[in-house]
Amino acid sequence: MRTLPYFDATAVHSALDATAAVEAIRGALRAGFAPSSDIPRSSVPLRQGEFLLMPSDAGRSTGIKVLTVAPGNPSRGLPRIQGLYLLADAETLTPSALLDGAALTIVRTPAVSFAPIIDPIRHRQDPLDVVVFGAGPQAVAHFETLRALLAGARELGEVTTVVRDPDRLPAGTRASAAASGEVRAALSGAGLVICATTARTPLFDSSTLRDDAIVIAVGSHEPDARELDSALMARAQVVVEDPATALREAGDVVLAVAEGALDAASLHAMGDVVGGVPLPAKRPIVVKTTGMSWEDLVIAEAVVGHGEAAGEDESGRSGAAS
Repeated sequence: MRTLPYFDATAVHSALDATAAVEAIRGALRAGFAPSSDIPRSSVPLRQGEFLLMPSDAGRSTGIKVLTVAPGNPSRGLPRIQGLYLLADAETLTPSALLDGAALTIVRTPAVSFAPIIDPIRHRQDPLDVVVFGAGPQAVAHFETLRALLAGARELGEVTTVVRDPDRLPAGTRASAAASGEVRAALSGAGLVICATTARTPLFDSSTLRDDAIVIAVGSHEPDARELDSALMARAQVVVEDPATALREAGDVVLAVAEGALDAASLHAMGDVVGGVPLPAKRPIVVKTTGMSWEDLVIAEAVVGHGEAAGEDESGRSGAAS
């Protein structure tokens, strides 16, 4: 019986660096993939959380990510999100690889966030001051992706990490409590704000932001949860993976539209922006993502392809399923 290659978390991260992941997402959109054709995620309630099922069928492969979400796990010292990705041949549906689902999510989410905003982030000459809300895996992954994208192109300026409880961070980490004057000052000078939290209400007063600030929001795919206030959504050019999906799942968008602050017709699809639709230079830009199944498929294909090219059979994979 054939043994499927398994890419564990280490193999996923080593097979595909952050810049390559961003380019994989941009490449899929430039090649004409329409996120509107993607299969919506589904959720199955469980006693201690939920299953998230994310299938996609595009290009040479098809695949499905199965995640478990257990809100009580952090108190047990376990990850909140765990799971697997099954990659298969699109023609025969023969399984070809298994990947660590949580690691795949950590790689693909910042790749999607930065895919439409590489140019405005890289092409200014002044140091980029950054505010990061959150200190979990996605906050860290977004910051590391940013560092990789800026390398050799633009200097990184002041970085402020905002958390509810700074005492929980490792020693030596510079952080501020959310309501502090330091955070308000940092926001007023920031060129980029990254929101990667589990918050259900706005994290900050957006009136402090510069007119050319870029804001990334990745915290939720729930229509009643938001990290950004409606005032920002009204000021900004909002970029989403797919307008229909955002209007169904992105609370920052759904609630702003319901409050009359945001015109649904004004949303920019990420594929259009990557394809060349310009973004404003003197208006805030918001990139609001919810995570879509096609993104996992694109990154899984890239991980497996890069891993095979690098000889991962010997160094980074192990047989885990048959």
